[in-house]
Amino acid sequence: MLWITNNLSTILVSALIVFAVVLIIRKMIKDKRSGRSALGCGCGCEGCALSDKCRGNK
Repeated sequence: MLWITNNLSTILVSALIVFAVVLIIRKMIKDKRSGRSALGCGCGCEGCALSDKCRGNK
């Protein structure tokens, strides 16, 4: 119990970081399943070197 009280701030910060990482990974998986991709740049595809990789150009 003494160890927990001495390291409570480290434990709380670590738990918050782990929680944030879990939420980020969950969102990435959800976006992947719904067809959204992190590769999209939001601009036009003409002249883009990766235009053949775009989900809209299949």
